[in-house]
Amino acid sequence: MTSGNQSGVAGFFLTGLSGDSEMQPLIFGLFLTIYLVTVLGNLLIILIINSDSHLHTPMYFFLSNLSFTDICFSTTTVPKMLMNIQTQSKFISYTGCLTQVCLILMFAGLENFLLAAMAYDRYVAICHPLRYTIIMNPRLCGLLILLSLLVSMVDALLHSLMVLRLSFCIDLEIPHFFCELAQVIKLSCSNTLINNILVYLITTILGGVPLLGIIFSYIKIVSSILRMPSAGGMYKAFSTCGSHLSVVFLFYGTAFGVYISSAVTHSSKNIAITSVMYTVVPPMMNPFIYSLRNRDMKEALKKLLWRDSSFS
Repeated sequence: MTSGNQSGVAGFFLTGLSGDSEMQPLIFGLFLTIYLVTVLGNLLIILIINSDSHLHTPMYFFLSNLSFTDICFSTTTVPKMLMNIQTQSKFISYTGCLTQVCLILMFAGLENFLLAAMAYDRYVAICHPLRYTIIMNPRLCGLLILLSLLVSMVDALLHSLMVLRLSFCIDLEIPHFFCELAQVIKLSCSNTLINNILVYLITTILGGVPLLGIIFSYIKIVSSILRMPSAGGMYKAFSTCGSHLSVVFLFYGTAFGVYISSAVTHSSKNIAITSVMYTVVPPMMNPFIYSLRNRDMKEALKKLLWRDSSFS
């Protein structure tokens, strides 16, 4: 890398997953398919929830917001990658890269908070069923979404503003198919101590608090379910949590997997490949998890398909 500082860089180069030109059509087709499945699957979830009045509950209100967040999360990274493969260009402007960093942080944070809100919803539904409609009222649900969005936006803007103060060297290459905050900070010629401290501090707080909330909620849920007298009631209670737990394990499992792989390996290609797991796979899998494991969603989908076929 050429020495010297350049505070006003034109942009960066995303080296992607593979530099092999023969692999590019395969990667393009794979990610295009994943993106289309993600968008169409999550749009279908939103459509099903909006079309069935029986699903106008807090649980599915949070789910529709989660699906919308997944669409935005994928749209932040994948289309730019597809465009670069199609045009055989690896360039992303400085403004575009910083915008991508900001949006990725915002939507990842929002998904994190939404999963915590959904866990709280299940906790109230199982542990305080008689007070469920009073506690989980539309005002509280709206406030939880608004608060999650505001905190995520502040977090994303704070990190983005901290990147703005950095100066960069020439010939900047990011070993990813998108602009990841940690990789952008690594390329800086400035002192990045404050940036790194901020990343670890905020990630610990904003990532740890929702995760602890989810764990606490499920400890209470399990203890409440085990006290139920009938096996049928226990099964019904567990079944309402199955889809959410699957999504939680997928989201946090892939995130921890990327963290561990980046800690044990110094290969930029391996880190780039593992990063795909938490940026692309969870948004694509969420619709399948909720449509295959959730009985209410399957019934609503059947009604929607039957109504469409009767009109045709």
